[in-house]
Amino acid sequence: MNKPKKRAFFSQKICRFCAEKIEHIDFYDIKLLKPLISERGKIVPSRISGNCARHQRQLTTAIKRARNIALLPFTVEH
Repeated sequence: MNKPKKRAFFSQKICRFCAEKIEHIDFYDIKLLKPLISERGKIVPSRISGNCARHQRQLTTAIKRARNIALLPFTVEH
């Protein structure tokens, strides 16, 4: 009848900012922020990037500040 569902085992991702002992994420550091934005211009969620909650919140505010001062685009050019 019902087959038992197989659960996929995923290894726990380690926060890259905790591993490198980064306390504060600076919004001027575009090289750090660029890989954490999707090709559509959205912020990559922590379940995909592996960031902890504290650094994901800092990352979100840093990306939003960088967008406001035109260091990062809000959307992708067509």
